[in-house]
Amino acid sequence: MPRLTIDDLKKIKEKHRSDFTLREGGYRAKVTVHMGTCGIAAGARTVMTALMDEITKANVTDVIVTTSGCAGLCAREPLATVEVIDHPPVKYCDLTDEKIREIFREHIIGGNPIEKYALVAGCESTY
Repeated sequence: MPRLTIDDLKKIKEKHRSDFTLREGGYRAKVTVHMGTCGIAAGARTVMTALMDEITKANVTDVIVTTSGCAGLCAREPLATVEVIDHPPVKYCDLTDEKIREIFREHIIGGNPIEKYALVAGCESTY
């Protein structure tokens, strides 16, 4: 195995920056897009792409986006869980790219959960 250079280490650091930020608590919100096979078949990749697009357009750096497997509610996919520091998490269901864009603007940026898209609130947390 070849020796790692400083540039190699910098690339590894950048690749895993979001993991470090998550562990250190340097984020304001975390969004988990549930991407089991059922979620992917229902359109979770489109939801993920739209969310990443909104984050990029807004130049937001304190929001972590992760994926997980099936949340166990296949009939309600695509699903995403939004966790904002000091607020109960909200699991959103039956998502589309337009719905996740609205959730990003209203809930993640504005701090106002959107009840009409929410399946449940306050049931889980990773912090």
